[in-house]
Amino acid sequence: MTPNWKPRFAEGLEYNKFLDQYASAGDRKRWEESRAQVILDEVQQRRLESFVREMKVLCLAGTWCGDCVDQAPVFQAFSEKNPRIQIRFLDRDDHSEIQEQLSINGGHRVPILVFLSEDYFEVSRLGDRTLSRYRQLVVREGIPLLDEMTVGSEEDMPRLIVDDWLNEFERAQLILRLSPRLREKHAD
Repeated sequence: MTPNWKPRFAEGLEYNKFLDQYASAGDRKRWEESRAQVILDEVQQRRLESFVREMKVLCLAGTWCGDCVDQAPVFQAFSEKNPRIQIRFLDRDDHSEIQEQLSINGGHRVPILVFLSEDYFEVSRLGDRTLSRYRQLVVREGIPLLDEMTVGSEEDMPRLIVDDWLNEFERAQLILRLSPRLREKHAD
């Protein structure tokens, strides 16, 4: 059964309200420090500004979660660059039924994003860690990769996380842009 995402999105909180409600002082400091590190270069900014379809993005997260600290501020930076990207956050622990629907490999991972159309149809979902972070973790565990040159250093990780997520946001945007249903609706 396909979830009805509209009421869930309505329940979601904007970034700062999410932090106000759920973050301890220490958690908030980590999120603010991470947000300060999110720097979009000119090409990334132009890519985000080129999005013409409204995207609703629901993020299941936890303010205590290190992966959320690394990634959720990136989502906020994207939404600040283009108002067509609307992000809402749900706390994983307060939304256990959503947590179950969005489990990955049988686990309750965060952050998880659900990309939605303007009329709340699910476009895609993705979460946990980015490809760059997984590559780094695999090598750290001693598991060989086909091309270990693709593994970024910890120093490069903030930039790589931005790149990985921008690709996913663009992918969702292009799905929306090419949707026959939405093209007919918008006469484009």
